[in-house]
Amino acid sequence: MKVILLQDIPKIGKKFDVKEVADGYARNFLLPEGLIKPATEEALKILEAEKAAAAKKAEEELKEAEKTVSQLDGQEIELFAKADESGKLFGAITPLKIAKVLKEKGFEAKKSQVKIPEPIKTIGEHEITLEMEHGLEAKIKLIVSEQLKEDQKEEDLE
Repeated sequence: MKVILLQDIPKIGKKFDVKEVADGYARNFLLPEGLIKPATEEALKILEAEKAAAAKKAEEELKEAEKTVSQLDGQEIELFAKADESGKLFGAITPLKIAKVLKEKGFEAKKSQVKIPEPIKTIGEHEITLEMEHGLEAKIKLIVSEQLKEDQKEEDLE
């Protein structure tokens, strides 16, 4: 039976592929699960329109991702954290914390997009890679500074 895949199916094909599958497999499993539809002439015409719309949407998403990457690339972001005298942080800076800071600055970044080899545990400059959609990457510089203690803040004001 010739069918159109409505989503990716392992060992068969990707979404929108037209494939030949066993009649029993199609009728007993794929159709009831909503994974395929029969490949009629009308369905094939609709498929071409859906493919074109999906390609256009992917192109728009790529342009948006490129715009975001160009804005993010080379940015310097400063983060304040409590540390001891040797410069070791009391709490590590994780991808989640970096993503939150980026969101506060107006950039859309997910925790899963922030790539650091291990959590940051020292004061100083650190290079962070953001892996965006469509295989794009942005590199930002994270500057970790020591957070001033309460008594130091009062002395600075006087």
